[in-house]
Parts: sequence; C-alpha cells; structure tokens
Amino acid sequence: MKIKNYKIYAYLLSALFMAFACTQKLDEPVPANEQLILTNQVGYENSAPKKAMIRTSANLFQIKNSKGKTILEKATGSKQYCSMSGDTVQTIDFSDLTDKGEYYIVVNDSIISHKIIITERPYNELAKSSLKSFYLNRSGMKIDTLFGGIWARPEGHPDTIVYFHSSAADKNHPENSIASSPKGWYDAGDYNKYIVNSSISTYTLLFAYNSFADYFKEVNLNIPESNNAIPDILDEALYNLRWMMTMQDSFDGGVYHKLTTKNFEGFVMPHEATNKRYLVQKSTAATLDFAATMAYASRLFSDFNSSLPGLADSCLIQSEKAWKWAIKNPNILYEQASDINTGAYGDSDLSDEWDWASAELYLTTTNKKYQKRSDYAHITITTPGWQTVNTLGAMSLLTSNKKDEYIALQEHFLSYIDDLISVENNYPYRIAINKYEWGSNSEFANQGMLKLLAYKITKNSKYLNSARESLDYLLGRNATAYCFVTGFGSLSPMNIHHRPSAADSIQEPVPGFLVGGPNLIVPNDCGSDIIRSSYPAKSYADEQCSYSTNEIAINWNAPFVYLTSGIDAYGKSTKEE
Repeated sequence: MKIKNYKIYAYLLSALFMAFACTQKLDEPVPANEQLILTNQVGYENSAPKKAMIRTSANLFQIKNSKGKTILEKATGSKQYCSMSGDTVQTIDFSDLTDKGEYYIVVNDSIISHKIIITERPYNELAKSSLKSFYLNRSGMKIDTLFGGIWARPEGHPDTIVYFHSSAADKNHPENSIASSPKGWYDAGDYNKYIVNSSISTYTLLFAYNSFADYFKEVNLNIPESNNAIPDILDEALYNLRWMMTMQDSFDGGVYHKLTTKNFEGFVMPHEATNKRYLVQKSTAATLDFAATMAYASRLFSDFNSSLPGLADSCLIQSEKAWKWAIKNPNILYEQASDINTGAYGDSDLSDEWDWASAELYLTTTNKKYQKRSDYAHITITTPGWQTVNTLGAMSLLTSNKKDEYIALQEHFLSYIDDLISVENNYPYRIAINKYEWGSNSEFANQGMLKLLAYKITKNSKYLNSARESLDYLLGRNATAYCFVTGFGSLSPMNIHHRPSAADSIQEPVPGFLVGGPNLIVPNDCGSDIIRSSYPAKSYADEQCSYSTNEIAINWNAPFVYLTSGIDAYGKSTKEE
C-alpha cells in the first residue's frame, strides 16, 4: 500500500482480555494461545533495558533462576487494553537484572514464562543466520553440505536459457528468443526473481555494510566466498547484483520487470521446478529502482577496485543508462500480461522512485542535473517498502559526505522517528502500527532500521532502545506469542510458505527467515480449514497454506539483517570499550 503522508497519529488503545491461568513447571512448553507471559525468546542484552508483557492480572512478578531461586521481585506496570488483540496487558521491567544467565518470569506463583537468556550479545547467531538465509535462497547454485548443512540441495534454475515474453519482445529481442540471466535470489516462497523487490533488498544489505563496516568485516557466514577479500555481506549482495545487471536491455537501457514462470511452481525443490522462465516487459519502476541500486553499488564498490576491478564503473554505466531510458519513458507502469500469474509488484505512483534514483545518481556523480530532479529537503519520509522507496534516498543523503547540506531533511527524518516512538509509548505492545496487512513484521524490521540510523546520527539512546523494542516484538513479545524467525526461540514458525522448506523432507524450515506476520487483509488464504483470529494482531497461522502471514521474502529479511546486526554491532562495540 502506498503511503505518502509521513505523519503518524498516535493510537491510544485500551480494554480487557480474558486471562487463562494454569499451573506449570519451569521450562514446560506452553501453547501460543495460552502463553500469558510474552518475552523476547532469543535473549536480552545484559546491559540494555529488558521488558516483557503479561496478559493476566498481577500486581507483582518474580524472576527466578533455573534452580527456582527468586532473584528479583518487582511491581508490574499498569493495565492497558489493546483493541487490535483483545488483550489487557501489563509491562514488566526487569532491566535491573544484569547478571548473565538463564531465568524465568513467574506471576501469581503459577504462571511461568519461556526461558529467558541474558547475555552480552544474544543476537550474534541470529544476525548471522538471517543474513545466511540469502545464501540458502540462492538461485542457480548448488547448496553444498559444507556450507548448507542439512539444507544442502542440488542446483536449480541456472537461468542461462530464459525466453523473451511477448510483453518484452521488440525488434532486437523477438518473442521466445533466448537470454541468459543467471544468479540472484529467489524472491520469497516462490522461485521467481523480481527487480523491484531485489532492488530494495540489495540496497538494504549494502547500506547495512556501510553503516557497520567494521562489524561486517569480521562476520564469517561460511559461504563459498568466505575466504576472499570481500566481506561476506557484500559477497552475498553481489550475487544478486550480478543477476540484476543481466536484466537491463543493452540496446536501450530499460530494465525488465521480472524473470518468471507463467504460473507459480508447485511445492517442489528448485531442481524439480523446470517450467519455462521468461523476461517480461520493461517498466519505469524497475528501471529507476535498478538505477538507484546500481548508483549506490558503484559508490560502495569503488573501495574494492583491487578485488573487483571494473565493477564500480560498470554499475555506474548501467545506472546512467537506465536513467536515460526512464527520462524517455517516465511513466511506463507494469501491466501483468494475461498469461502471467506471478507476483506483479505493480506501482502507479513513481514519484518516490524518481526521488531515490536521482539522489543516488547525484551522490555518485555530483552532477546537478540529477539534483534538480527532486527536492531533497522535502523528501517524504515513510517506513521503507518496495512501493515506498523515497526514504532510501534520504538515508543515503543523510549518511553521505554531503549530509551537512541536508539539515532540514535530517530534522524531517528525526521528526518521523519521534512520531513513531510517541505512538509506541502509548500502545500496549510498544509498537507503532494502525493496520495489520501484508508483511506487517517487515514494518517493524524497517522501523527498527530507521531507529538505528537515527541513533547513528544523534547518539541519543532513546532511538537505540526503541529499536530494541521493535526487535523484542519480532522475537516473541507480541500478541501471537511467536518468535517470528525460523530456527530461533521457544515457539517459532515451522510450516512456512517457502517451497524448499516444504519440499526438502526436513522437519525444520530453512533457518533465519522472518515470516510476514499477522495480516487481516487476506484472512482466508487457507480456506475454511484454518480459521484465523478476527483480531488483527493475532491473525496469523503457522501453516504452509497461509501465504499472507507465513511466507518469507527477501525485502523482509534485509531490514531484519540490518536491525539484528546493528544492535549486535552496538553491543559488541560497547563491550570492547
């Protein structure tokens, strides 16, 4: 959904939840719908704020160690009703507990939380796993056991023979003529590759490296490229970038919208999905997103000329060529052909794509012809998404060597984050949202990314702590009681809408993926077999059929990589001081 108004209005939500109380033993599993104590299931930093939620009435809570000894006893917070979940919740704050260890929260002497882990860097493995998920989702590559472990698989979709669809055909590329477009990432739960979504995802990983370069230089993901001279996060981004470079028409500079089968493949392994794949029409959105990503990549990879000779120059050449095509074709919208039934990534408002591309090309070339295309001081700030990329340009401007020229933009950016925090402070679950729709979890991952950027700019700890609140939500402190990342937490998704995870005969899904989360826009994706909650914040199903709540996507994982890695990086630097 396209949102152009940057202002957020606080929603003060209050009422009452029917509490379910039960007697349980330490570390005894509790079903999601009965979990009355909601925690970050991965862990808490020992020196950072620590909060959980309870959805039963209690005046006091206790923290006990694994031996049952009471370590801390404090009063609970006031009750707040959340109309989006039907819960009455109370915040419990145990920030005073800084000793590393394993603990449990106990309320009313009988209600016990999941195990709580307090340590110096609880998110280190999570951050690496969320980044490595991109490797495990590569197209056109065998995943070897040495690097993929039990998730090893044969190569699928080499894409050295793909066909020009009628919508992409012209005098230089007749219908059904052949192109080669290898590498790249599978976009989500399907096996197609989309420029619009790849652009924001690739940019976000590149921006993460730029934000925390010293941190990422030490991150070893155990991928095939791990022992070269390039940080692993850049190797991973480059695997997709090189695919993107093949999607440009070398004759005119336009960029094909996607590489796809005509219909979604079944739930089979990549090497078993062998239907014909096509390049479809060029679009202005894809071309501008491509131009922006290539311009940013050119700046970043100019520091690696000795290891990657010519790459930075090639990226800029392709970026400028794409811009020229967009100037000649300023509003070619993607229109799905009648025989194509895969993700459209359609967008009817391209103003934000123009803002982003012009900002990146201006920063890379310093040519003021790009600067004249947009009013950077008044770029609309929103939480980033594939349809709303305006903020990406602002992020680049505010972290560039020209940032002092954009004080008004910085104030505008920080005002947006302050508005988010104002909403969170009055919302029972300490998040900022007014509608649960497709990929709601990515909203919080992207908000967390922006908060970390605000902290990087200002060094005001309120932004870092608010980013931690976003992460707490995603890791279990939410109305569903799920840690929304595969392979982590006490209760995490097992039946994700992801073809390799469904078809590989392994019980556990591929780890490190952030699922989409609650979504009331599409409530019946599983038909009458699975009835989701009518409360928006609980409208989630850990079912393969629930593509609207339990799918994964590269543009959701990329900001999650930024959020987890950024918090881990700041934690690491604090420990080293």
